[in-house]
Amino acid sequence: MPNVPADLSLLADFDLVARHGGFGRAQRAAGRPKASLSRRIAELERQLAVRLILRGGARMRLTEEGAVLAARIAGPLTELSEAAAAASAQATEVQGRLRVSAPVVFAQVVLGRVAARLALAHPELRLEVVAEDRRADPVQDGFDVVIRVDPAADEQLVGRRILVDARVIAAAPTLSSPWLGGPDIVPAVMFGSVETRVWQLRDRHGTEREVAIRPGARLSSMPMVREAVLEGGGAAVLPRLLVADDLDAGRLVEWGRVGAPVEVWMLHHARRLPGAKLRAFLEAVAAVTAAQVAI
Repeated sequence: MPNVPADLSLLADFDLVARHGGFGRAQRAAGRPKASLSRRIAELERQLAVRLILRGGARMRLTEEGAVLAARIAGPLTELSEAAAAASAQATEVQGRLRVSAPVVFAQVVLGRVAARLALAHPELRLEVVAEDRRADPVQDGFDVVIRVDPAADEQLVGRRILVDARVIAAAPTLSSPWLGGPDIVPAVMFGSVETRVWQLRDRHGTEREVAIRPGARLSSMPMVREAVLEGGGAAVLPRLLVADDLDAGRLVEWGRVGAPVEVWMLHHARRLPGAKLRAFLEAVAAVTAAQVAI
């Protein structure tokens, strides 16, 4: 049984020559050297172990096997060409569905505005955002892109950093700051299962001090922690991205920062080329986060 050629371009070259009735006409139609086309057909004949073209004479003739092959491949090659053209158009036009998994805080603060920008600029794009704090897998969970905070290296995922943010100690203005003679032990609103009795606080000048805290409410989402802090329930460690508007408006004050800055990354599978949809999404995220806070 003859081998099927691994390089479909050999079949495409044979189709070109067969459709135009010879090497000379195929050369003029495609702008390809006649000698190159002849070598390609010879290689195809070698791989299939069958003669496809009878050379010599005034006019090229297909062998019986060549005529059968030409008839069989014409339709499929046309379909492949049309599919490739459609895929290329899809890659250059911002349309279709884009599924995104993102942490709850980032989704609530950023992606609503991103969705509005994309809807106005690209009405053919259908953005689907799943706000979740679990570590979603792009392939297994069916996402085009995932947003992760301080992601570990993963050889299957590639992308770029889209934001650097700080963790701040935020409090209502009515709660005295430890820098200004506040209480020895500060009431605190805690997030999740974090267990600590001390914050290592750092001001903008790099000065550090230890602040003792008295854990009060323990809440499972950052937006709930923010609401409790706004109502005067205590100070809390919060992403600056989440409380930027509150700090600017004076509803909250920043006492300082704790820990290292955090990085937010947009990632997709390494085998997936970043097409127009992903580029449009990234541009919208960059536009929205530029108006937010980073470090």
